Amino acid sequence: MNLLPFLAQNWALVLIAVVSGGLLLWPGIAAGARSGVPPDVAVQLINRERAVVVDVSESDEFAAGHIVGSRNVPVGQLQQRLPEVVKNKGVPLILVCASGTRAQRCLGQAKSLGYEKAVVLGGGLRAWKDANLPVERS
Repeated sequence: MNLLPFLAQNWALVLIAVVSGGLLLWPGIAAGARSGVPPDVAVQLINRERAVVVDVSESDEFAAGHIVGSRNVPVGQLQQRLPEVVKNKGVPLILVCASGTRAQRCLGQAKSLGYEKAVVLGGGLRAWKDANLPVERS
């Protein structure tokens, strides 16, 4: 059987198959784009390995709501203040911001400072809240 004539005669079916396949694959592709650890893994790191949570949001955002026990080191101050705030470079470091975007940009800086176990909370504070995990205000 010749494939090309079949495809030419049934182009609409082929198009429907390709579009529906793409729609089925989209959630997996989108989840891969949101890099970082999910909130449940972050909770395990905090409880089992005593991970330190560093919120890289600006001070006013941090005051409006943040993960319980997290420390605030705004993006612009990360290079100078992170070594003061988190002295032990051997513990896991979880970087957080509102959506995870700024934290993802800070990950390279943290690793260059020697925090090899640094990770980003995938989806940021929004994902943390969506998981119904505790948030406090300053």
